[in-house]
Amino acid sequence: MGVITPIGDSFYAAFSMFWETLWALVLGFGLSGAVQAFVSRGQMQRVLGDHRPSTISKAGFLGMVSSSCSYAAAALGKSLFARGADFTSAMVFMFASTNLVVELGIVLWLLLGWQFALAEFIGGAIMITLLAVVLPRVIPRQWIEDSRTRLNVERGEADGHAHHGAPREEKQRPLGERIRSRAGWSDAAGYTISDLTMLRKELVIGFLVAGFASMLVPTGVWQALFLTGHGFSSSLENVLLGPLLAILAFVCSIGNVPLAAALWIGGISFGGVVSFVFADLITLPLLFIYRRYYGTRLTLRLLAVFWTVMSVAGLATEYLFSAAGLVPTTRPQLVAMEGVRWNYTTILNIIALVAFAALYWLYRNRTRFGGGAGYAKDPVCGMQVEKAAAPATGRRDGQTYYFCSDHCQHRFADSRPAVAGEPMISMGCHQQVARQKP
Repeated sequence: MGVITPIGDSFYAAFSMFWETLWALVLGFGLSGAVQAFVSRGQMQRVLGDHRPSTISKAGFLGMVSSSCSYAAAALGKSLFARGADFTSAMVFMFASTNLVVELGIVLWLLLGWQFALAEFIGGAIMITLLAVVLPRVIPRQWIEDSRTRLNVERGEADGHAHHGAPREEKQRPLGERIRSRAGWSDAAGYTISDLTMLRKELVIGFLVAGFASMLVPTGVWQALFLTGHGFSSSLENVLLGPLLAILAFVCSIGNVPLAAALWIGGISFGGVVSFVFADLITLPLLFIYRRYYGTRLTLRLLAVFWTVMSVAGLATEYLFSAAGLVPTTRPQLVAMEGVRWNYTTILNIIALVAFAALYWLYRNRTRFGGGAGYAKDPVCGMQVEKAAAPATGRRDGQTYYFCSDHCQHRFADSRPAVAGEPMISMGCHQQVARQKP
């Protein structure tokens, strides 16, 4: 009983955090799905050709209204860059699409308080501004051009093996007509369901890790980890430590918010929480992906820049909020431990579940309403992919598959040996993959 009770409490804490944020997750993913369905990827690419302030603002806004998945954001940023977008603008888009999205702000508000939700947007703006200023000055232009050339050459070589069947960008109906149609909303529902499917493991891991961390890790461990009581030195150590914990945690996107709540209870500073949340783009799996995209030397430089701007943004946000008297003066002992009770959260969750059921019905019946044209489902993560803008595609057994990222394409290629005489051929990806039966 001495072991079972703490484990049960940990699971209950994880479920309580999930229940507290359920309606926010449905709302956020629903809004994100609508935007992805009604905003063309081609339009994004065309407006990101340089890194002037106006372009950086557009990149931030387009990222802000896009999917919050870190892997998808990295893949789309790479695709935009390879097809002509400015490198800095592509990176700003990637940052905004994971750190300035609505669902992240709502979940931060519910688990940590409105101050952290406000810090997400203010700190995110600071971080993006720093990135736009620093990145062009520390990344040699030749490195960028070499990376773009390699991506395009390798994509072209892959296309040369199996270019047939590659989709052309379809002419879309006017925006107003799409918004008024069931087909448009069924496509939006497809994005919502696929995004939730893709991120389900991240969310489950994030809530479980946070539940166990908050219930089983002694307070003394956190206090020994986070330096406190030394003024600027403590704040600096915490904002530098936040991204390191994110790298080691492997949890990205919204899944790291519950863990951020556990860290806040454990004693990390306000700025440390902010830098930790921002650091979902430098987890180890993503660093390996950047290395495949851009090469080792550019990835190491990106890691240094990303870590720096995330930490500086966290530090600046902490001091800015301290000056304004907005940093919370007390910390909760537990996070969202009420569970299921008859209150406004339960009412909102019921409404959200009804809305989710409607979205799922639209998703299941999208072909009946004329939706799904020009889209495919990533066979690995389940994400809905626009065929004309798929970051990676491949053929196996005579069938073309579309992927949200090279990460999923590689996992699919490694999932089973291809049929003898029918290799897995990548198209529109930077690396050919072939698997034969021995």
